[in-house]
Amino acid sequence: MIDLEAVHLSKRYWIPPTQVDAQRPVPWMERILSRLRKPRVPFWALRDVSFSVERGETFGIIGPNGAGKSTLLKLFSEITAPTAGEIRLWGNLAALIEIGSGFHPELTGRENVFMSGSVLGMRRAEIIAKLDQIVEFAGVGDFIDTPVKWYSSGMYVRLGFAVAAHLDSQILVVDEVLAVGDGEFQKKCYDRIKSLRAAGRTIVLISHDLWVVEQLCNRAILMNRGRIAFEGSGAEVVAHYREKIENGSSREAAPDVHPPAIAAPSLTPAVQGSE
Repeated sequence: MIDLEAVHLSKRYWIPPTQVDAQRPVPWMERILSRLRKPRVPFWALRDVSFSVERGETFGIIGPNGAGKSTLLKLFSEITAPTAGEIRLWGNLAALIEIGSGFHPELTGRENVFMSGSVLGMRRAEIIAKLDQIVEFAGVGDFIDTPVKWYSSGMYVRLGFAVAAHLDSQILVVDEVLAVGDGEFQKKCYDRIKSLRAAGRTIVLISHDLWVVEQLCNRAILMNRGRIAFEGSGAEVVAHYREKIENGSSREAAPDVHPPAIAAPSLTPAVQGSE
């Protein structure tokens, strides 16, 4: 059974023209319009990306900076909408993106747990029931009633991850959060992801940590220039990417501002359905 499906996803942004664009011949109508508004050229952060994630599967997304991973994450978490294509969900989704989202420096750790949990979609009764687990996981018990502005950076991110890691969602999108804290806490985060996986949660893991992707992911994709460059098991995709890095070809070319023309996705733009 599929929990998450990306169908012909494309995302276009409008950016200022590069020096090369500025020097190219410009039709007379475009020159007139450019005087009325600032010129912009299309940049395709994603181009016709399709994949599916099975229920209970841990799915990895890797690739160099600028490959389109963050854009996928924003689409999954509804921060932005696709230009074309659609995302299909079967189950509620939570995204562990911004550690400590909703934290206020003047509030105590306890107060911020309630605020952050609410931001992430937890009900108050659920937060109360899990409060002791969250505090124990973060290891900040002695300081839970201290304003977080006095926390070290490690304590801050540990508490933020502890809140997010106790969300009850069928689909969990995780972005580089296993890199937070010291070695001991990273192991605790890793074990937490393993326990969620064992409980049958569907996990999408976006990471530069190839070892974690290799160890945790059933399947993975390698993104490059907004497209899927390789797909297979976690170990296969990591091995392929490492080979590309060793050969100096992990970035086959700079991202396209004017990508080759392809048939536009036939699906209705910016639609997200759930069943």
